[in-house]
Amino acid sequence: MFTGIVETQGIIKKVSEAGNNKTFWIKSSISSKLKPDQSIAHNGVCLTVEEVKGSRHRVTAISETINKTTLGNWQEGSMINLERCLKINDRLDGHFVQGHVDATAICIDKKEKDGSWEFRFQFPSAFGQLIIEKGSITINGISLTAFNVSNDSFDVAIIPYTYKHTNMSSVNMGQKVNIEFDMLGKYINRKLSLSK
Repeated sequence: MFTGIVETQGIIKKVSEAGNNKTFWIKSSISSKLKPDQSIAHNGVCLTVEEVKGSRHRVTAISETINKTTLGNWQEGSMINLERCLKINDRLDGHFVQGHVDATAICIDKKEKDGSWEFRFQFPSAFGQLIIEKGSITINGISLTAFNVSNDSFDVAIIPYTYKHTNMSSVNMGQKVNIEFDMLGKYINRKLSLSK
């Protein structure tokens, strides 16, 4: 379980393939503090730490994860957002994030707003019932608030701190991002669909 508050960024140092799987070595300021079997959110995708060597850690993604996220596009040099799992005694500054990406979305607009930024993302309309105006949305592991919500698109506003300390600064028009809809909304939607 995560909060969507990005802890640091990491850089992909090595990518290798074995069958349908992809393995990534990632260098970051928290890698040396990790242990095998820990769950870490990588651009919002929960992956298990397999090995730690100095300031680098290794994770592997299976084909299911690669096909439903942006991990297939990761290359050496890619910057990704990292978050360790939530501690029970910590403050919950974002919202409940599972690290289970629901879909990818495409950036269809990016505007600077005198020091802040607004992005518009388009996503598959099949997920339209899972997002609400001023509701929580996770983009590349970042807890954000959606507005100007339609059945297949939404806006988010990015403050300067988030722009500087996450990889949102590198998201441009036409680029895909990982999105996870609010977990509580998914359960409510499921309950309502079963009661019909």
